[in-house]
Amino acid sequence: MTIAFTLLLTSTLVGLATSLYFRVWTLMLESPLIAVLAAIVLQSDGFSFATGAPIVVACLAFNQFAYLAGAFLSPGHNDSMAEEIDGLPDRRGEHNIRGQNE
Repeated sequence: MTIAFTLLLTSTLVGLATSLYFRVWTLMLESPLIAVLAAIVLQSDGFSFATGAPIVVACLAFNQFAYLAGAFLSPGHNDSMAEEIDGLPDRRGEHNIRGQNE
């Protein structure tokens, strides 16, 4: 059971650290890595599929909840995802598209 708590804590900390340094698109790369690594660790520790699968799902959920919490609490991420997606100007009147603000 210690392995499960360690995996949950690790995935939560990774989600929080990711929210402080990267955008939401990083979760597309991070989530499969967390799922595969958690499955490998659980399988090597002797967990069966029926007991390991819910732990892997919980690791992914904790990771994404920690990312959301970190993104909302971070002072540097005041921009919404909608502004990034549709290209609306930010407070300075600049778009978030590289190469077009020249």
